[in-house]
Amino acid sequence: MYVNSLGLAKPENKTRVCVAMSGGVDSSAAAYLLKKQGYDVFGLTMDLLAPPYLPQTSSTSDAEVVARQLGIEHHFLDLRKEFAKKVIDYFASSYLKGLTPSPCIMCNKHIKLGILSEKAKTLGADIIVTGHYADIRMTTNGVELHRAKDLIKDQSYFLFAVDKHTLQMLRCPLAGMSKDETREIAKEAGLSVYKKSDSQDICFVSEGKYAELIRNINGKNIDLPGEIVNTDGKILGTHKGIINYTVGQRRGLGIGGGDILYVLKIDADNNRVIVGKKEELVKQKLTIDQINWLGEERPQEIKLNVKLRSRQEAVPASVYFTGEKTAEVTLDDGFYGIAPGQGCCFYDDTRVLGGGFICK
Repeated sequence: MYVNSLGLAKPENKTRVCVAMSGGVDSSAAAYLLKKQGYDVFGLTMDLLAPPYLPQTSSTSDAEVVARQLGIEHHFLDLRKEFAKKVIDYFASSYLKGLTPSPCIMCNKHIKLGILSEKAKTLGADIIVTGHYADIRMTTNGVELHRAKDLIKDQSYFLFAVDKHTLQMLRCPLAGMSKDETREIAKEAGLSVYKKSDSQDICFVSEGKYAELIRNINGKNIDLPGEIVNTDGKILGTHKGIINYTVGQRRGLGIGGGDILYVLKIDADNNRVIVGKKEELVKQKLTIDQINWLGEERPQEIKLNVKLRSRQEAVPASVYFTGEKTAEVTLDDGFYGIAPGQGCCFYDDTRVLGGGFICK
C-alpha cells in the first residue's frame, strides 16, 4: 500500500490538505512545503479580532497575499464572536477570579483545532496542517504528540488540551526545523512574509496591557482596592485591584521598606493579595482539573515530567489521578510560582501524554 509523507494511504495529488494560514512565516512556509510536494493544498484563515482588539497590522491580508503567491485556493472564516467568547472572555474572567489564564491553550482547543477543523472537513480536507513547532506521529497505538526538534521554539505544551480525535487529523511539517530554517524556506519560495517578526505578546493584548483590556470588557468597577497581607494576615498595604497582580510578581506592590516581597496568592473572594518572601513561593504539591489524556490506557498513578509554565523546563513529578478529569501532582523538588489557571502538561521523554489546568 502506498503511504504518502503525511501518513495517508493516498497519492499526494489526491490528498486534500487544509493549511491554517495565520499570515505569519511559519504557516506560510508550511503551505509552500506541502504545495511543493504535490498535495492538493488550500488555505483557511481565521478572522479572530474585532475592535477594540485589532492589531496594528493585518495578518489576514498577509495570508491572502501568500495564498495568491503560492497559487492555492484560499478561504476566510469569521470567528470573531467565537474567539471573543471562548478566549477573550475566558481570559478576562480568569483574572477576575484570581487566576493566571492560558489563552493560547484554549485557542488551540476551541478555535484553531476546534471550529477550524470542522470547517476544514466541510471543505473536503483529509489533513489539517499548522505552523506549530510540534511533532505529530502516527503509530500502531494511534496518534502521538511529541516535542519539536528545536526545544526553544517547541509548542507542544500549547496542544495538550486538544482531543485525540482532532490530533489524528493534524500534521506539523516544521517539527524538525529551526526558525532560521523556516525563514530560509519562506525566503527561497519568494514569500513576502519571510522577514516578518514573531509575535511576542498575546494577540489580543496590546503591548502587554492586559488590565486595560479587562477594564474595557468589564467596565470601570473592577479596580476595587483591597488589602495586601502577609501569610499571617497582617495588613501591609493596599492594592489597586486584583487584576493588576499575578503570582510571582514583586514589582509595583507599593510596599516600602523591609524585605523584598512577592505575590504568593490572589484571594479573589476576599479581594486580597497575599505576599511573602521568595522562599514562600516554593511549592511541591498542586491539584489539576480538566485533564485531557493523550496516552493509551491511563494508570492510577504515573511518574513523568510536568511543565507548569510555557517558558520553563519540565520537572519530575508523580501524578495521582483522583477522577476522570482530576489529579494530584507531587513534584520531586519545589517549584517557584505555581499559578492557578496555568496548564500542567505531562511529558514522557519527548511525548506529551496530556495535561490539565492548575486549580490550587
